[in-house]
Amino acid sequence: MKTILMTGAAGGIGTYLRPEFKGKYALRLSDREPINTLGEGESFVQADLSDLDAICAAAEGVDGILHYGGCAGEAPWETILDANIVGMRNVFEAARLCGVKRIVWASSNHAVGFYRRDETIDHTVYPKPDSRYGVSKVFGEAMGSLYADRYGLEVVNLRIGNVSTEPVDKRRLSIWVSPRDLAQLCGIALDHPDIRFEIFYGVSDNARSWYDNRNAEAYGYRPQDQSEPYADAVLAKEAPTDPASPDETYQGGTFVLSEGGRSPK
Repeated sequence: MKTILMTGAAGGIGTYLRPEFKGKYALRLSDREPINTLGEGESFVQADLSDLDAICAAAEGVDGILHYGGCAGEAPWETILDANIVGMRNVFEAARLCGVKRIVWASSNHAVGFYRRDETIDHTVYPKPDSRYGVSKVFGEAMGSLYADRYGLEVVNLRIGNVSTEPVDKRRLSIWVSPRDLAQLCGIALDHPDIRFEIFYGVSDNARSWYDNRNAEAYGYRPQDQSEPYADAVLAKEAPTDPASPDETYQGGTFVLSEGGRSPK
C-alpha cells in the first residue's frame, strides 16, 4: 500500500477525502493544527507550509503528495503570499529534496475564473485568474510545470470546482464535484503510470459544466455523480440576480468582485 502525504488534512477537502481513501492508501496527514481523531491506516505529522524543514520531515519516505493545504479563498495579499506562494514552493521543493515523484494538488477553477459562463474551456486555455487567490493557483501550476520539466517530478493540477455532498447554489450546479468523484480523480492522478504534467478539472458529470474535461477522461476518469438531480431544489431557492453583472457573467462568480477578506467558493 502506498503511503501518501496529505497536507491541509484538517480542511474541507481533506475531511471529505479521508474516508474515501480508507484501505487504499496509508495516509500521513499534515496540518498546522493537530488532528486528534485518526482512522485505521492514518498517522499525523504537524507542519506549517511556511516551514520547509517541517514539510521535508513530513514528506520523507512517502510515495506521493496530495497537497490541499493553504488559504482556501480570497484574502489579503500577505495571507495569500505566506500560505499559497511560499507554501506551494516549499511543497515542491520538499518533494524534490525527499525524492517524491508524484504531486497532486488543489489548483482551482479560480485560476481561470475570468472566462465567461457562455464559454466551454479545456485544460489548454491561457490562465485568467479572478483574484489574488486565483493568481496563487496559477503560480502553483507554473511551479508544477517547472519542477516537472527541470527535476522530473510528475505533477497533476486539479482545477477543483467545489467539493461537497451536494451543490448548494446555481453556480455550483456547473462546478460541483462529489467526494467520491474527486477521490476517483485523485486516485488516477496518484497512480496512473503515464502522467508527467497534466491539468484535470475537478468536477462531476454536470450537464451545466463550463469545462471540457476530456483530458481527465483520457486517463480513465468516469465520474459517477451529476448535479442535475439537485437542480430543481437549488434553483427554487435561488434569489433573483442580474444576468449582466460581472459575478453572473464570469465563471469565477463573486471572486471577480471581491476585495479584502475571504469570499465564498
